[in-house]
Amino acid sequence: MVDRSNCSPYINLRMRNIRKVQDELKGRPVTSQRRLLLSLIKKSGGHVSAKELYRRATRINESISLATVYRSLQLFKELGLVEERRLGQMYSHYEIKESTEHQHFVCRSCGKVIEFDSPLFNQLAEELQRDYSFILRKVEVYMEGYCKDCAKNIKDST
Repeated sequence: MVDRSNCSPYINLRMRNIRKVQDELKGRPVTSQRRLLLSLIKKSGGHVSAKELYRRATRINESISLATVYRSLQLFKELGLVEERRLGQMYSHYEIKESTEHQHFVCRSCGKVIEFDSPLFNQLAEELQRDYSFILRKVEVYMEGYCKDCAKNIKDST
């Protein structure tokens, strides 16, 4: 059994109410595998790929297939529990959906993802909405470069 005591109250509430959303679930039950996957996403701190999630899940439950991971991630996206992000790479990362917008730095060398929040992006979004009479629903910003450790390694090798 998966320990859900570490999950935020929001996640626990969503998991308890998941059975009430039969139209979105298309009759699929909340399985122990889905609970495990959601718990692992939460514990990862976000930005976990499907393959990495699969690798972590099979350490705990060998019966989980990669197809189950992908189907569960799709379901979690449909229910608004997780967000899928393509952060400049060929594959997606998944993180627990948060109510606050945030931006990402992505290291081109090691793939490390650093979240940050800047009021400048919020101000820019508000200004663009006002100037262009446009209603924004989602803003995604990521910047590529090199993290502190990789930048040091690049400088040392030149």
